[in-house]
Amino acid sequence: MANSVKQVIEAAGFRLAAVTDAPYVDAQVLAGYVLCRDRAWLVAHSDEVFPSDRLNEFRLLIDDRAQGRPVAHLTGHREFWSLRLKVTPDTLIPRPETEHLVEQVLSLNLPEAADILDFGTGGGAIAIALAHERPVWRIHAMDMSVAALQVAAENAFLTDTSHICFVNADSLAVYGVRCFDVIVSNPPYIAEGDPYLRRGDIRFESDDALLAGEDGLDCIRYLVAHASQSLRPGGWLLMEHGHDQAAAVRSLLRQAGYTDIGMIADLAGNDRVIQARCPDND
Repeated sequence: MANSVKQVIEAAGFRLAAVTDAPYVDAQVLAGYVLCRDRAWLVAHSDEVFPSDRLNEFRLLIDDRAQGRPVAHLTGHREFWSLRLKVTPDTLIPRPETEHLVEQVLSLNLPEAADILDFGTGGGAIAIALAHERPVWRIHAMDMSVAALQVAAENAFLTDTSHICFVNADSLAVYGVRCFDVIVSNPPYIAEGDPYLRRGDIRFESDDALLAGEDGLDCIRYLVAHASQSLRPGGWLLMEHGHDQAAAVRSLLRQAGYTDIGMIADLAGNDRVIQARCPDND
């Protein structure tokens, strides 16, 4: 007997309940991917028969998800800032909390043609979101991974933000002094050996995009120490950090002379983004 769209998705969600916090949503996303339909269509046509020629493909994807593989890796994309971005194992999967970084940069009082650097851009989510909202900004995006930059460049092309300048580097030294109004980053901030690395989607993501030394602060320390040389007087440094790292990051910024330090909480109420104004070292 043929099963309806709703019945197939519910059965798949039941199977995924042990491996994800959102089993029905995951099943729905994968069904939409297989059927080339959006969520609204799935809801409106929930009583229709699930096409038999797509059922096996859907079940194989559910098998993969049941083994822990991220939905974004199975579909090859993830939505960020209402933009459909390509995702591969070479890039960090964009997450909703990172949108707070974009919101904060957009809220700053910046020159009309501001110069922005996305440090460690990965698949380009932050840079592309900013370029989409502020087409006249001069946006640079750097990453040490060539493979990640290839994905970022493709995403920029697909979202009509190809004016972003992508640079393969791991150091701010490739830029001159006092050249940016904002440096923004979602850097690696997970400590080596953190048990979080053994759970969920993160098990399938690149260590280079996640790990930052014994306490998870190595990359943040680098940015705090060196960003002021690349920022113009009064420029801003904004960084995402771990849910339990706010005090440590604030202390690093204060010791380095940054001012106007502010914290932004995520939807769970945890401090997740920090912004600070560049010290004037001239």
